[in-house]
Amino acid sequence: MRVTHEGTGIEIPGAKPRTIIASLALHPGEVISSADLLDELWGDNPPRSAGNSLQGHVARLRRSLAEQTDSTRARDLLRTSGSGYLLDVDADDVDALRFTRIVQQVGSRTLHEDPERAITVLNDALRLWRGPALADTGQGISCQTACAHLNETKLMAKDLLIEAQLALGLHREVVPQLKQLLTRHPLRERFCEQLMLALYRSGRQADAINVYYRVREHLSNDLGLEPGPGMRSRLAEILKQEPSLILAGR
Repeated sequence: MRVTHEGTGIEIPGAKPRTIIASLALHPGEVISSADLLDELWGDNPPRSAGNSLQGHVARLRRSLAEQTDSTRARDLLRTSGSGYLLDVDADDVDALRFTRIVQQVGSRTLHEDPERAITVLNDALRLWRGPALADTGQGISCQTACAHLNETKLMAKDLLIEAQLALGLHREVVPQLKQLLTRHPLRERFCEQLMLALYRSGRQADAINVYYRVREHLSNDLGLEPGPGMRSRLAEILKQEPSLILAGR
């Protein structure tokens, strides 16, 4: 989690202050109740002084924002409202939210009608990442839920990016990336389907079939499941050498 002001990083020491900023930044302009923040910081076992500790963390955060930016306006972005707090920033000031919005906007129409633009937009979105999401905040349910959602959206972005690259005939170029993704996510059937297609288009039919059975083994051993319809259809198409697998004009 990183805070910047006019391109300069602001130091937010300690997991709890970082968790407070992250929790508020995930819902910019919305009041997060003190009760919810206490739950995020301490879970089911808050100390007796938790309320005072929260107020102290917020006061130090405001002081830190003002001192490091030399601006009282930065301090006032962290506001008290009713029984909670809010961070008075726009959603586009939060990289995580901007990333999610960009990925959601790259729908199937953009992907198929203008794959080059989809590649540019998705690469720009993925460059907003600097490492694991919210890795240095606490283990509260809000941050952990957001982390899971962001990681899933990141995989969706990579899926869409590869789909756009395949649409442009870049099957050989995506093979190394897909192999790496499938190593990290061996149960992700979508990456298996894409790798099978990329290998087949690269003249590597046997390798494409081997990928299917390797992922099938992972699914069976780890989850007790058989491959879904997408993987099965892709295998059938490859075995039949369906003409539709070959990109027109490539």
